[in-house]
Amino acid sequence: MENELEVVKNGISFETKIRAEFYDVDSMNIVYHGNYVKFLEVARCNLLEKIGYGYNDMIATKFMFPVTTLNLKYIRSLQFEEEAIVKATLVEWENRIRIKYEIRSLKTGQIVTKAETTQMAVKMPENETLFVCPKIFTEKVERLKSAIN
Repeated sequence: MENELEVVKNGISFETKIRAEFYDVDSMNIVYHGNYVKFLEVARCNLLEKIGYGYNDMIATKFMFPVTTLNLKYIRSLQFEEEAIVKATLVEWENRIRIKYEIRSLKTGQIVTKAETTQMAVKMPENETLFVCPKIFTEKVERLKSAIN
């Protein structure tokens, strides 16, 4: 699925390849636990860009989407220079953005980490919390789902 969106049963997925660099690891040459959040952010940005509503689009349309929840389950560690695939799947987009993640070792295919983030829409400059996502975003998602099916 390299560099292509995929409609899955519960949403839209995109895969991003990452590599554990020297600055990602601790003194034992394993990825420091906090750096997995960075890997999720890279995958989330790529997914939203592919959907056509990345962070620059959010700013241009006067919305921001702060992360309100983050859940991670560490299953095994990535090592220095190990490559992995981060699969980000948009599973909710009407009332909030909810994305599920799965990080797999490219070498072994084993799941390394599972995660989920939730983001809420905030209208700027009023700083007004919204309980539904803006139509500009939801319509893009629905069009993509229809086009890919």
